Amino acid sequence: MNRSDRLFVCGEVTALRRPPDPAEEYLRALYEQLGGPLHGYALKLTGDPGRAEEIVQETLVRAWRRADLLDTEPAALRAWLFTVARNLVTDQWRAARARPRTVADDAYLEAVAAPGDDALDQAVQRWTVAAALDRLTPEHRAVLVETYYEGRSVAEAAARLGIPQGTVKSRTYYALRALRLALEELGAAQ
Repeated sequence: MNRSDRLFVCGEVTALRRPPDPAEEYLRALYEQLGGPLHGYALKLTGDPGRAEEIVQETLVRAWRRADLLDTEPAALRAWLFTVARNLVTDQWRAARARPRTVADDAYLEAVAAPGDDALDQAVQRWTVAAALDRLTPEHRAVLVETYYEGRSVAEAAARLGIPQGTVKSRTYYALRALRLALEELGAAQ
């Protein structure tokens, strides 16, 4: 702390002035907006309120460290935070499984059962994919929606989009590469 941060009265510190910290304000806003849902998700995955709080704290610390790199779009940011929380739980579960088991560890290992494919996990995956799809060009997004989400063949997609079949094939190839890159940027690709 430098001298400009303190008020001196007769040689004693009477009050502290601290300029607002943008990173701290960012973290506070993140916690206010997403702390509750993030804690609920972590609690669902861990089954332990204490561990869930640790997961939320570590997730927010990672967001704070990467604040300058994160996408500020709410859906993408939310998907990134939930993905980080899920990965932290998975890492804890794997670390617990890697240690030799002792009698005391049996109850702990039951409490940290591997996260399953529940509704919350699927919702986070949908948010992440939606955020990644939003980063694609309209042409790439359209061809992926037609071929993968609508289940149309190349010929059907070409007819619906009004483009040649070869274009559908090449756009699908490049769209999948762009989607993978977008997912990596969101921290979701394995």
